Amino acid sequence: MTPGSFPRGASRWLAALALGAVLGGCATIGNAPVPSSSEVAAVIPQATNETEQRRRARIRLELAANYYQQGNFNVALDELRHALEVDPGYAAAYGVLGLVYRDLGDLDRAEDSFQRGLQLAPGDPDLNNNYGWFLCQTGRERKSIEYFQRALKDPLYATPAKPLHNAGICSMRLGDEAAAEGYFQRAFQVDPSNAVAMFNLGELYLKRRDLERAHFYSQRLSSTYEPTAQTLWLSLRVARARGDADSQASFAAQLRRRFPASPEAGRLAAGKFDD
Repeated sequence: MTPGSFPRGASRWLAALALGAVLGGCATIGNAPVPSSSEVAAVIPQATNETEQRRRARIRLELAANYYQQGNFNVALDELRHALEVDPGYAAAYGVLGLVYRDLGDLDRAEDSFQRGLQLAPGDPDLNNNYGWFLCQTGRERKSIEYFQRALKDPLYATPAKPLHNAGICSMRLGDEAAAEGYFQRAFQVDPSNAVAMFNLGELYLKRRDLERAHFYSQRLSSTYEPTAQTLWLSLRVARARGDADSQASFAAQLRRRFPASPEAGRLAAGKFDD
């Protein structure tokens, strides 16, 4: 694996996970995270003793989040502008604005939005996590680790596994497998259902030929979530490395039947188990 890539066969699936890495389950998308209700909800804090001004802005922000989830970016942007007109100091609105501009490919405006949000709420864990992922996805992996660490400083953060597994992915991109392993292990410890951690640990231990550990994480992953082409491919290669011909055949049959057009099925047909 090269420092600038995800583990074999995982880029699309891990991109989907990296921000809740952000999604609640296993999703398949393009090379960048797609609009997600889980992701947006994470940056809209629960209202407690809010002012009338903040309440009005929050309603606009929730509307923007719904439109963002649907991929209706123009309307989402309009609602976000209204939210910030009502409450210019609303850090969460800048956080969602950063996500929208990121998905639109307007990286300069995304950068500015995240920065403005962090100026208003420098300790906000979701803002720090999402900005860290933005940095990692724009070639600034080393700098991203700092923001994941900032997110982890909040002892009340409800989902610390997110910045932990994001730090693991970005460490892998830097070629630092030891650091990545540590982050993924910590993510798994705080959230034993964390798909990103399980998948990456399975890949990492398979690469090292630590087959019992690779089997543990791949089996745990396959028993927790509906299979994807990527998870079946991991399980198949682990079974092959362990000499378990029956399990290998079973995973191969599932991959061919359920995901016949996937790159993993293509590699299976070509016998390219190490690509």
